[in-house]
Amino acid sequence: QVQLVESGGGLVQAGGSLRLSCAASGGTFSRYAMGWFRQAPGKQRELVAAISWSGTNTYYADYADSVKGRCIISRDNAKNTVLLQMNSLKPEDTAVYYCAAAPKGPSTIATKTYDYDYWGQGTQVTVSS
Repeated sequence: QVQLVESGGGLVQAGGSLRLSCAASGGTFSRYAMGWFRQAPGKQRELVAAISWSGTNTYYADYADSVKGRCIISRDNAKNTVLLQMNSLKPEDTAVYYCAAAPKGPSTIATKTYDYDYWGQGTQVTVSS
């Protein structure tokens, strides 16, 4: 059983930056692919970025209003953390951001919600215009 706790959300002006952090406990963190998702009011939860457990492979979702090109996902297996650095934030980035863990091979990226077995409680990101 893996427990995930997100932090780092908050209120930021458009154009600003935030660094989200997810701390994992209770399992072998280094054997899980990790992902950051977000969910805005009235919308489905969507993938933002994902990283393999080895850290060698990353994926950034590419859709309208995505943060691709404006964020970087990284992980530190020694510290059981995964980070999401987001820059040039826009009001449409406002959402609850969740981290999640998926049991995958060392270089495998998990891109679907159903790939993930464990979820954090989320951290609110609000971007004002």
